[in-house]
Amino acid sequence: MGTRRGRGLGIAALVVGLLGLALGAGTVGYARSAYGWGTLQSRSMSPAYEPGDRIVWERVDGGEVRRGDVVAFSMPERYRSGGAVVQRVIGVGGDRVACCTRVGTGERVTVNGKPIEEPYVSGGDADGVRRPYDVKVPEGRLFLLGDRRGDAMDSRFFSADHDGTVPVSAVRGRVTDDRTVPVLLGTALLLAAVLVLTGIGLGIGFLAVRGRKAPPVPPAPWTVRPAQG
Repeated sequence: MGTRRGRGLGIAALVVGLLGLALGAGTVGYARSAYGWGTLQSRSMSPAYEPGDRIVWERVDGGEVRRGDVVAFSMPERYRSGGAVVQRVIGVGGDRVACCTRVGTGERVTVNGKPIEEPYVSGGDADGVRRPYDVKVPEGRLFLLGDRRGDAMDSRFFSADHDGTVPVSAVRGRVTDDRTVPVLLGTALLLAAVLVLTGIGLGIGFLAVRGRKAPPVPPAPWTVRPAQG
């Protein structure tokens, strides 16, 4: 009976532990392939994102992003850093982006000759540095600006390099505020840890049962001898 119980514990420990490891490895693999994350270091995207904010981006092809999207991209030759830079897409390939035109009491960036609404801009200041520009965005590239125009080193400051535009191939992903999938991934990792720990506990129980000595069989109270013929 004890042998069967020990064998059952051993099988359960192996199955549960392997299930936890598989779930954990699968979750980590999916998270790394589908998402990226980092901590914002500058005020360039304030007030939407502040320094110290933990941001998550979904990995998408740079050709999929649209005007208004916030993207994480990497251009170490421009920013002297291998880390991700976060800015907002203002123009895509074929757009003409210019700054600025006066509308009412304020100024606005224009895209293809039309003033655009930018409710995300810090203080409502669409210009920020009084640095006019008029850029025709080449195909396969993006014109990017920070939301805090007075503190962002964005496409305006690299006009000598393709009018400051960024190749779509530099995009790592599109920043998302939807935390549903990250929460589900965290839950899956927690479940994986519970399964692994449960498997370890069952394994300890298996070793304990296996190491327990079987009780000795008591001797017969008398000796039985075979009958003599």
